[in-house]
Amino acid sequence: MKPLSSIEQFGAIDADNDDLLSSCFEDHEAYLDLLSQKKFLILGRKGSGKTAIFKRMLTVRQYDFFCFGHTFSDYPWHYHDLQARIGIPNFDKFTHSWKYLILMTASKIILNYDQSLPIDAKSMDYMMRIEQFVVDTYGTRDPDVTQIFTPTRFLKIKPNFQIDLKVLKAGISPEQVPMPELPKIVQELNANLLTHIIECFNPNNSYYILFDQLDLGFDPGNPDYSNRLIGLLLACRDLNLAAKDMGKKFFAAVFLRDDIYDRLQFEDKNKITENFVSLIEWDTPRTNKTLKQLMERRFNVLLGAEGKEDKITWSDVFDESKEMPGHQTKYQHILDRTYLRPRDAIKFCNSILKQYKDSFNKDDGNDKFQNTDIHNARVEYSIYLSNELDDEIHKQIPNYKDYIGVLRKLGSWQFTIGDFEREFNASLPNSDKSVQEALYELYAFSVIGFYRPGGRGFGGSEYVFKYKEPQTKFDSSAARFRVHPGLIEVLGLKRV
Repeated sequence: MKPLSSIEQFGAIDADNDDLLSSCFEDHEAYLDLLSQKKFLILGRKGSGKTAIFKRMLTVRQYDFFCFGHTFSDYPWHYHDLQARIGIPNFDKFTHSWKYLILMTASKIILNYDQSLPIDAKSMDYMMRIEQFVVDTYGTRDPDVTQIFTPTRFLKIKPNFQIDLKVLKAGISPEQVPMPELPKIVQELNANLLTHIIECFNPNNSYYILFDQLDLGFDPGNPDYSNRLIGLLLACRDLNLAAKDMGKKFFAAVFLRDDIYDRLQFEDKNKITENFVSLIEWDTPRTNKTLKQLMERRFNVLLGAEGKEDKITWSDVFDESKEMPGHQTKYQHILDRTYLRPRDAIKFCNSILKQYKDSFNKDDGNDKFQNTDIHNARVEYSIYLSNELDDEIHKQIPNYKDYIGVLRKLGSWQFTIGDFEREFNASLPNSDKSVQEALYELYAFSVIGFYRPGGRGFGGSEYVFKYKEPQTKFDSSAARFRVHPGLIEVLGLKRV
């Protein structure tokens, strides 16, 4: 094993900049659910590993595997919004425009990437019709998907597809339908495209179209943002079921923050949640995956001696022979200060490594992380965790920093409802939110947890945090609360 002092860090906290992502990827159950085309909605808190799975899927190189990923960081949403269908429920008004976009993306795969096509005379005929429609409409076999709805485009419907064009304005030619007219015929056009595209697919190959980073530009006050997301979920569900019924392995999937999904309200949400959601979790009873396993993969890549096959374990890096205060192992001490996310574990270990190297003395015989290294790393890590919360919460809870100020003034990581109410009323006398509403919002993002007494089938008494029990609702009758341990240092709280 190489010395700890020889490495710079254990990786980056975001998947886009993590050089170890590929070599240290963990086959999470959510990844396997997606790979096997069982679950199309991958949910997780920011930093839980959604983008890691997204990037992993895009880097698979197999002759029978095709994957296209959308991130939409520069997507012209105003063009997409023009495709909203009028006269139907708001949650469904973008469903067909998303279907059209997904089908156009599938056309790109068929026309440009899958060299096994066409597989027979029938699929050749369908493929030729798709190619003619795409080329005549967009001028290329490989159109830029961010420009699919550009208003200057004209759809050449006939002679490629059979569609009733009576709903169009008088004088519009079926060979040159303006893009703004698409909502009137999109349902029939999608039905034609779906049949042609699914028939073209090779039944022995797997096809994926993925959507990530949809939280960029998230605006909880904009109903069209929510309706766009709902439309995408419904479109993916419908197309996936249609492909399955036709015996083809085509799958459209979405990666989304769980807090954003929780805000969406639409018919069939519970059906999607029960049947098609895969939640990315670590160190919970619902998964076999742990952050310890994830970090051990990184230890082996970074610290493993060339030519040696011995696996490096957590205890090879952390001196677990000495307990942390409270009789905790070092792993549990670290875990308690995370939100059970890979980025938290990586950041904490990076901070510990920095403290270890700052005090490193090759003559003292300490070749593992000690209690003091972890203790000294907590301030830097706590600041990081606070900044992460700011990024995640500020749009959804405008008064978030005011509530944090109340917690800071309380001075203790544990407090009663009476303590919070007194400080809240003194600090925020003109607040438009009640004490219960403020506590609920802090609980929703696991800034605080509430005390749940033992009994009633719950087992022993404990503090409940939403990131550990996503389905547990806030207990409005709770009298005692606790701030998340990872925020103690940044808020200057005492453990009393």
